[in-house]
Amino acid sequence: MIHLTFYGHACFLIETNGKKLLFDPFISGNEAARNIDIKKIEADYIFVSHGHGDHTTDLLGIARRTNALCVAPAEISYWLEANGITHVHGMNHGGPIPFDFGTVRGVQAVHSSSLGDGTYAGNPMGFVFNTPDGNFYYAGDTALTMDMQLIPRWSKLDFSILPIGGNFTMDVYDAIDACHFVQCSEAVGIHYNTFPPISIDPGKAIEAFAQAGMHLMLPQIGETIDIKTNLSSL
Repeated sequence: MIHLTFYGHACFLIETNGKKLLFDPFISGNEAARNIDIKKIEADYIFVSHGHGDHTTDLLGIARRTNALCVAPAEISYWLEANGITHVHGMNHGGPIPFDFGTVRGVQAVHSSSLGDGTYAGNPMGFVFNTPDGNFYYAGDTALTMDMQLIPRWSKLDFSILPIGGNFTMDVYDAIDACHFVQCSEAVGIHYNTFPPISIDPGKAIEAFAQAGMHLMLPQIGETIDIKTNLSSL
């Protein structure tokens, strides 16, 4: 069993193997997440998929308060260190990298990446996690890419976390194709209904997944869901 708490847009917390993994912290700039108290969010790790503000606005603040290990593309790790964050692990596509909760592999994301001050943020990426509690894929901000077909070589996934809003990333139907590519029928949808260009009808999205024989989970902001896994071993 893996616990996932959704904080809006592409920010969420995974609890696995006794550790709390926070992803792409963007809360204070999201009006829909106004009821989330950032000061109450705890994290052992912060994973950053790329540098855009809708994924990093609260990165420095949460990193300083929690002293979480920030795992990010190499160029973002340098930026973090330049801003006084020393508990950092820079990475790039490849791996797997061992951590105390499991292993992580950096994978291709077809997108762009820069930080708010104009700093080059390196290559955007997704992450594949293998843990004793289960295995999952966080795609980051990405278009559909054939490289997703490599992921089953590295991991038998229990679920995937996929952008579904379109315009900047995959839409619902591309995300369904992504599920076919990664050979996983369980998905959590993110990166939708935050801004007008990524507005969708959640009910129609769930129905589209169901018609494809898949299950789309859309937790409410602040909601924690329990995701059953096959207890895949490392």
